[in-house]
Amino acid sequence: MGEFVPRPKTLGGDIPCLDSPELARKRQKALSARAELRAERLLRAEPNLETTVETQADGAPLFHISDLSAGYDKKVVVEGVDLEVRAGDVVALIGPNGSGKSTILKTITRHLAPLAGAVELDGREISRWKTAEFARNLAVMLTDRPRTELLTCRDVVEAGRHPYTGRMGTLSPDDHSRVDEAMKTAHVEELAERDFMQISDGQRQRVMLARAIAQDPRVLVLDEPTSYLDIRYQIDLLRILRHLAKSRNVAVIMSIHELELAQKSADKVICVKDGRVFRAGAPEDIFTRETIGELYGLNMAPSTSASAAWKLDARTAMRTRSSSPAQVRGRLCFASSSGRARRSTRAFCTKGTSTASSRATWRRNAWPSAPSSRSGIEP
Repeated sequence: MGEFVPRPKTLGGDIPCLDSPELARKRQKALSARAELRAERLLRAEPNLETTVETQADGAPLFHISDLSAGYDKKVVVEGVDLEVRAGDVVALIGPNGSGKSTILKTITRHLAPLAGAVELDGREISRWKTAEFARNLAVMLTDRPRTELLTCRDVVEAGRHPYTGRMGTLSPDDHSRVDEAMKTAHVEELAERDFMQISDGQRQRVMLARAIAQDPRVLVLDEPTSYLDIRYQIDLLRILRHLAKSRNVAVIMSIHELELAQKSADKVICVKDGRVFRAGAPEDIFTRETIGELYGLNMAPSTSASAAWKLDARTAMRTRSSSPAQVRGRLCFASSSGRARRSTRAFCTKGTSTASSRATWRRNAWPSAPSSRSGIEP
């Protein structure tokens, strides 16, 4: 092997650097830190997840679930579920992986038959609805991606109009207009003629959302809709869902892992743990140190104040779902086994006397104890 000869380069502006493996690693770390900072600033700069549109109706009950037990092959996965969803509500299901969130969603969308209990839409058991009629009232977007051949993204979105067509599946001018509107709402117009199998997972997610919107449902069920999306489109998707709920009186039911986004977007939060509904309520009642700690099995030390906030760094929360907790200076941080996550929390998880900049950074990133509203992304 030849002798290594450093090759001169520049690292931004006129600052020279050598392309050695060590410097390359440091440069990559710096670029990652900059990307994280930009994402954080974007998250905090977004002014609003709310919509100024008022709900059209008085929130009449649409879905009613009573004493539901659900599972696979007659094996109960989740039981004792009671839930009422009204028109215009955005309901978020949160909880650990494997707790039963997806099982609940698949049962209320008729992908699974209930093992016990009742699921009613407009006061009628969902099993008594005809398939086409049920599809005109409820749309679903699951984590599974359809495998298509030679179908464009527009073809996939047009499938959302099939419950309204005849046996030949011919779309009317009104159907085409609704497809155009749905693609515009989901910001996928530029993907219309692209092959559905040749776009990214995040783009497919947005196309599937457009398909659900084109279905013009009264109830929209989504399983982890923010998966595969970057922070910009996560915020955008949740804003679209809130707009649909408030402007068209659509009841939105979704499972979500991004707690800070659930806090900002949901009207009601359902905590699912060990196959049961652990707790349900408004976001300001659910997102407390004690509730989140008990839900996810985190050993959170009691705060010095009974009314202390659940404070969670947004970047760390999205990356460290399998982290061990540590209490530092009376605040919650996550000391993750991931070196990258440790670096991201170093400014917040310092021992002894922290610097003024570290304290300022922590205050800027900490969530408030009792958010006065969910009207802004700015905590």
